[in-house]
Amino acid sequence: MLQVYCMSSSEFNFQQNHFQLLGLPAVFKLDSAQLERLFRALQAQVHPDKSAHLPDVEQRLAMQRSTRVNEAYQTLKSPLRRARYLLLLQGVDTQEETNTAMPVDFLMVQMEWREAVADAAKARDVDALEQQGARMKQETHELEAALAVKMDDEHDYAAAAAIVRKLRFMEKLAEEIDSAYDEIDN
Repeated sequence: MLQVYCMSSSEFNFQQNHFQLLGLPAVFKLDSAQLERLFRALQAQVHPDKSAHLPDVEQRLAMQRSTRVNEAYQTLKSPLRRARYLLLLQGVDTQEETNTAMPVDFLMVQMEWREAVADAAKARDVDALEQQGARMKQETHELEAALAVKMDDEHDYAAAAAIVRKLRFMEKLAEEIDSAYDEIDN
């Protein structure tokens, strides 16, 4: 049974990291149902509606607490954002903007997928887009599993940062697939 600690507004600590705030271990592999339960329980405690009757200063603090809880939840529920955050906590820069070097085989697959998505969009072929989406999701799940091992088990943060960069490519590909669906729908 999940037990959630009830905190008073004076106990809320803005200095806690997202994991501490939600009462979770600082690991990549999280139980998403537990994350959801803890978020909802904490948000119920700090929601600004509970402070509507208080002075303006307390209402602003309640809004800040609620915003902080939402920010923590949004970061931790996304595997890519959670990985970036964990690496940040370890002092590791993922270098997503500056280090675009990738293994040649990975880049070749990315190019093939992008071409296939562009061709499917041009042909208005929803089935082909679904196939590309399924392949992309499978590859993403495999990368996330590898990331969990590198971060949680091996503590190999340099290798984890390289996987994060790959996942960023996958995220961009997912955005391209979504855009292709939008083009077909319009």
